[in-house]
Amino acid sequence: MVQGKTKGLTSKASSTRHSAKASANTKKGKKYIAPKKPILMKQAQGEKCGLTAKINRSIEQQMVSAASSGKLTIMKHVAPEA
Repeated sequence: MVQGKTKGLTSKASSTRHSAKASANTKKGKKYIAPKKPILMKQAQGEKCGLTAKINRSIEQQMVSAASSGKLTIMKHVAPEA
């Protein structure tokens, strides 16, 4: 019979705790898989360009509203689109 500690036998509790902690934290990076078919690639690129255009338009409108509030203005005041 073996007396004392045996080599190689360890408890599994520490590894399961570690895996639970690791799965709780989300990983950095892209959260989706990029499309590989040409049609879907073109569609994804179009959505990205549309989103960029909306963001740029919003920034430009904010700049115009900020610049047109004072006496001296360089930018023309653009009425918000209806």
